[in-house]
Amino acid sequence: MSIKHLNSSEIRLSCDLEEAGFETTAEVAPLEGMIGQERAVQATEFGLRIKRPGYNIFMTGLTGTGKSSYARSIVGKISAEEAVPDDWVYVYNFEHPGEPIALNFPAGKGAEFRHQIEELVEDLRENIPKAFDGEDYEQQKSVHVKEFQDARAELLDELNKVAQEKGVNLKRTSSGFVTIPLQDGEQIDEDEYSKLDQETKDELEKNSNEVQIKAMEIMRKVQKLEKELKEKLKELDQEVGMAALGHLFNELKDEYADFPEVIKYLEAFQEDVLSNLSDFRSDEEDQQNPMMWLRQQGQDQSDRRYMVNLLVDNRETEGAPMVYETNPSYYNLLGRVEYENRFGTVTTDFTMIKAGALHRANGGYLVLQARDVLTSIQSWEVLKRVLKTSEIRIENISEHFGLVAMSTLRPEPIPLDVKVVMIGNPFIYFLLYHYDEDFQKLFKVKSDFDIEMECRDDYVTRMASFISFHCTRQGLRHFDRYAVVEIVEYSNRLAGSQDKLSTRFNEIVDLLFEADAWAEIDGAKLVGRDHVEKALEEMIYRSNKYEQKIVDLIKEGMILLDLEGEKNGQVNALSVIDQGDYRFGRPSRITASTYLGRKGIINIERESELSGRLHSKGIMILNGYLGMKYGTLIPLNLTASLCFEQSYGGVDGDSASAAELFALLSSLAEVPLRQDLAVTGSINQKGEIQPVGGVSTKIEGFFMACKTRGLTGKQGVIIPGQNQKSLMLKKEVVEAVEKGDFNIYTIDTVDDGIELLSGLKPGTLTKKGAFSRGSFNEKVLKKLKHFNETLNRENNPVHKGDQS
Repeated sequence: MSIKHLNSSEIRLSCDLEEAGFETTAEVAPLEGMIGQERAVQATEFGLRIKRPGYNIFMTGLTGTGKSSYARSIVGKISAEEAVPDDWVYVYNFEHPGEPIALNFPAGKGAEFRHQIEELVEDLRENIPKAFDGEDYEQQKSVHVKEFQDARAELLDELNKVAQEKGVNLKRTSSGFVTIPLQDGEQIDEDEYSKLDQETKDELEKNSNEVQIKAMEIMRKVQKLEKELKEKLKELDQEVGMAALGHLFNELKDEYADFPEVIKYLEAFQEDVLSNLSDFRSDEEDQQNPMMWLRQQGQDQSDRRYMVNLLVDNRETEGAPMVYETNPSYYNLLGRVEYENRFGTVTTDFTMIKAGALHRANGGYLVLQARDVLTSIQSWEVLKRVLKTSEIRIENISEHFGLVAMSTLRPEPIPLDVKVVMIGNPFIYFLLYHYDEDFQKLFKVKSDFDIEMECRDDYVTRMASFISFHCTRQGLRHFDRYAVVEIVEYSNRLAGSQDKLSTRFNEIVDLLFEADAWAEIDGAKLVGRDHVEKALEEMIYRSNKYEQKIVDLIKEGMILLDLEGEKNGQVNALSVIDQGDYRFGRPSRITASTYLGRKGIINIERESELSGRLHSKGIMILNGYLGMKYGTLIPLNLTASLCFEQSYGGVDGDSASAAELFALLSSLAEVPLRQDLAVTGSINQKGEIQPVGGVSTKIEGFFMACKTRGLTGKQGVIIPGQNQKSLMLKKEVVEAVEKGDFNIYTIDTVDDGIELLSGLKPGTLTKKGAFSRGSFNEKVLKKLKHFNETLNRENNPVHKGDQS
């Protein structure tokens, strides 16, 4: 037999204060890095170091394991060692205005370039008007104008001479020249013209046509001269303008000689200025024009094309950028083109292009919460697209849905080089891995955070280092070594093991905050054990209302629970009620009824649709055990019903399967079982007791019920042997065990439990196919044989008249 009665030292791990080589956490260096997550740390560091496409990182683990804090910490550390990426600007595209050009510069040079362009425009506005207001320009312009006027006068004189020779007078109108016939040098009117003979009329008509043809020829020459004048004046303007601005652009070209795209932009800029010199020349008449304000609005809009939109400015960045985007919407990730209302019209230009998180993180790292990305419209899709194409292309989200068809800018895409670190829980990772074909290609590094870590020899010092870090960072009082030990034991309890510590650091940090608050209320300079215990008590008290109500109902007898004596077919089982923020154990009565039949075990919870799948599986295992134990000796003809009494909610899990089996066997053997013991544990078909979860919580739940009714010294709990290392019981329970007021037993087999509960030997199977006389199993087998005999009599009745 392997029944073990545990002593107080075996049900709670107590830290050895001799291992704490400090008096307070002020003496311990603050923690650097991460504790207890070696696998995740190694995977993360590898993912951050490898610079290959697709090696982005997905950090997975339960909430509170320190994923987000560690992500920002390690990314910040590694990024600080790397080079600062380029600045990015958008400038006007003079050839295709709807497609702004993206230019990159070394860090800090983007802001300098923007300032240089602003100064350039100011210099142009100052130099160009001066150049055109000078005497040299006016003299050269006058020469060209005079040449044109002289040539035009000569042509018009030639035309007048031809007209006089032909006896025709020319009159100039808005549409050209009109010929008027002359007679004896005088113009004739229509009446006089009508009196002329036909030959004279024909002659005048002929001369008029010849003059008209000559006039058209002369006008073509005049128009040609006007065109030549415009070209000359334009060339003059170009020469004067070039003289005024050429050296300004040449200085910038020399400075950016190693940037071909910048040179190309400056050349286009220069050509545009030369083509629009009038925009830079002041005109006094325009200043007095009452519509000048409207023209000025248009001028301001035109001037915007000479601006520089500094999209990404890394002049103050140290190392590679690390961006933690808390609201990863489509536009916050990708950037946007904004619009403004001008005189009732929605307009935009390249200066309204705004950077997204991807722009700011370009050349560095982007940290995102997976849930936030997945719940934002199109964010996941756009993130995948930019990672696959390695470029950031700003687009309007409405275009993806075909909602709005409007003219907008098409900014030149910017090359992307970013490492994405996405943080999520295991469920999200599972869904993406199995149902998104791109996920495996884009997030090749999995950083899996555990909820527990091994309890090493230096665990007290390591916890003190962790506490010291938060005391320094959060401005908390330092903790003495007794308080540190209390927190270590709390961590053991969270992990549900004497050999492990919890890595749910959020809950530990919450305890630090609350213990510090109680120390402040107490006026203490250090946080001591009492403050930690007080914080734990208050945390429980805020959430244990329903636990207390159940305890009160047990005390009042409203919940039926026998804590003394013995009864047939009845066992106290233990379950855990999880409220989310608080878990507590609740004892429940399990009853079993057995009688003749062939239906096997009836699970009342299942029949009433209150049984979960795992609980139903546990009941089926009971059938397997009965068949293995007794079915090989005798056919099983029985019906048994099992029930969680006063259970009005769902029941799931198999941790009560051992208690259910004990109740069923008690009913069959007609042997009463102790009611001062409660049982938790699952079984397999071989009759072995298997470990279960929440064992400390379950024991404490039964202890509270016994304490409410009064401890007798015989009460206790039976648990699987493997669960001994899972015990981290409250000090109140430990003290009761130490005094002998409460007991905890471990068992390994069903037979162990039978002996503890019934006081009878379970019995061994003899070669004759029977169990030891007077044993518990012999009584079970006897009852099963009785069922068979009764069933045989019913199926094969023997009448007295048939006997001879």
